[in-house]
Amino acid sequence: MMELVAEKREVFGRAVRQLRIQGLIPAELYGHGLPNLHLSIPAKEFLKVLKEAGENTVVTVVVGSEKLPALIYDVARHPVSDEIVSVDLYQVRMDEKIKAAVPLEFTGEAPVVKEALGVLVKSMHEVEVEALPADLPREITVDLGGLTELGQSIYVKDLSVPAGVKIVVDLETVVVSVTEKTSEEEEKAAQEAAAAVGVEQVVAETEEKKAERDAQKEASSSAEGSSAKEVKK
Repeated sequence: MMELVAEKREVFGRAVRQLRIQGLIPAELYGHGLPNLHLSIPAKEFLKVLKEAGENTVVTVVVGSEKLPALIYDVARHPVSDEIVSVDLYQVRMDEKIKAAVPLEFTGEAPVVKEALGVLVKSMHEVEVEALPADLPREITVDLGGLTELGQSIYVKDLSVPAGVKIVVDLETVVVSVTEKTSEEEEKAAQEAAAAVGVEQVVAETEEKKAERDAQKEASSSAEGSSAKEVKK
């Protein structure tokens, strides 16, 4: 696993702006009911790890003498500049399965599209799987080469995943399909409709992920509070 060196931070709220000016990204490490760790990570190092390992990938977070396996769980970006403003890291156990959204990588060219007989409509761009942290794939390949006729579709059940990886969404969900080529206006409307469905799915997944993330943070915060009370005793 790739290593990500981080340091504990003592600044919070608006003060973290100074961290970003210094080239650091504020991060939170939590999970398994453990106390939250408030960290800062060099932006250049994080971008390098993110580029090579990808999001929803397990890395080794090095904090002082500790080495903690964690999932790059959420990367928040500025809506205008697209710069990374914060990172959530979820600590995992290597012997315990976790769920994560894995991006889909579309490869090849659909013959029916190449022959200008139809257009490709992508309905999914990632799929949720369950696996041990070490078995999580960086991406899942979708081969478009078998789409030779109008009306053909590739479903979730058609996706090939590595051993030890289980897809946990409806297997009958359409990943990509080929529709009849229409006028430019109709094609644009179809693409916008597909995009709208995709946005709704992403919003639903994002809200679900946020709720899960908040629950994990709350659990970790509770553990942190309990530990503090025990120390006071």
